[in-house]
Amino acid sequence: MEIASIRNKALRRFVETGAAKGIIEPQRVADMLGLLRFAMSFDELNTPPNYGFHALTGNRKGAYAMTVTKNWRLTFTKVDERTIADLDLEDYH
Repeated sequence: MEIASIRNKALRRFVETGAAKGIIEPQRVADMLGLLRFAMSFDELNTPPNYGFHALTGNRKGAYAMTVTKNWRLTFTKVDERTIADLDLEDYH
């Protein structure tokens, strides 16, 4: 999949340079980013069940999340089957 845009400044720096400052669980986030990059479709994001891939509801309808830790999520929107946008690392609980 292509990542069209990244909202979180620390996450953008991590993706571009590998600098982990400001990233919680950097190895797990790196693994999750690898899955996002190499997935051929949204269906493949359900493959590792420990990432907790799920659609958000309510005012976040249309966005998706993957669990990094108890409170932290990678969130993003689906542009099409091969592209995501607005990738963010957030504590939304």
